Amino acid sequence: MKAFFMNDYGEGAHPLVMQRLMETNMEHTCGYGLDEYSLRAQELIREKIGQPQAQVHMMTGGTSANMVALSAFMRPYEAVVSAQTGHINVHETGAVEGSGHKVLIASSSEGKVLADGVRAVCAGHTDEHMVHPRVLYISQPTEVGTVYSLAEMRALRAACDDCGLILFVDGARLGSALTSSECDMTLCDLAALADCFYIGGTKNGLLFGEAMVIVNPALQKDFRYMIKNRGGMIAKGRLCGVMFLAALEHDDYFAWARHANAMADIVREGMVRGGVEFFQRTATNQIFPVLSRAQEKALAERFMFEHWADLPDGRVAVRFVTSWATQEADARLLADALEAL
Repeated sequence: MKAFFMNDYGEGAHPLVMQRLMETNMEHTCGYGLDEYSLRAQELIREKIGQPQAQVHMMTGGTSANMVALSAFMRPYEAVVSAQTGHINVHETGAVEGSGHKVLIASSSEGKVLADGVRAVCAGHTDEHMVHPRVLYISQPTEVGTVYSLAEMRALRAACDDCGLILFVDGARLGSALTSSECDMTLCDLAALADCFYIGGTKNGLLFGEAMVIVNPALQKDFRYMIKNRGGMIAKGRLCGVMFLAALEHDDYFAWARHANAMADIVREGMVRGGVEFFQRTATNQIFPVLSRAQEKALAERFMFEHWADLPDGRVAVRFVTSWATQEADARLLADALEAL
């Protein structure tokens, strides 16, 4: 069997999560996220972020979370600002545009939106004959595995304040970002700066689920209506509550993310020893080597991974992703294979 580095959601859930689901499986609760487990999970998240006024909503997945939130936060003539590589711009099949909102591209560096780029986009939209920028969408970490620093996040917050924008943070891989060696930001820091963000569970040990945290009270009214309207409200909502409680009660969520990052570090070390070029340097659980096509084909015989991009010089960029379930033996096997290229 090939060692799996295709993504960080291809396996099931962490055994602790599965144990909690089995323990509560035959209990009868009310539906739609109003059960005791979901309410306890919401309160726990509020405590951990230091924002008692925040609303927490359990969502099924990242694309749904992004589409529901952006639909709720914008009027029909308003638009969202994103990096070129932003998930809403590249990998969501036009979900945001399908809800009637244009995605405006701001300048970025290493996948990170630049504060000056946000200001430039807003300055270029001047009157009622153009869409009105309303939300800045970023992800932490970015789609290419890089991490915003606290200073960069504060600069974006200042740009949003200057331009009247809502700061919305996609946290599908938030655990990996916050436990990265390059991250100087805490969960509380993020909650203090963002108007809304989510804690991703699908890509860090849960079967599915993202915990949407709406910090700004002005954005909270009637959000459950929008979840239902957009098909994001599940009858068995208690499943998310049980899973997030299992992950966060004793901070196992962050331990799982640290493991994923540690396994990625092993792979990166193999690349460095072998002199393999990086398409993008990262300190999270995504690794992007540059390979010849022959090298890609040879590695594909032993490992499962994603072809990321064709490069102008005929080489390719590929992506390896580690997770809570990645075995150290597999990470070292891949590292040795990269070193030997």
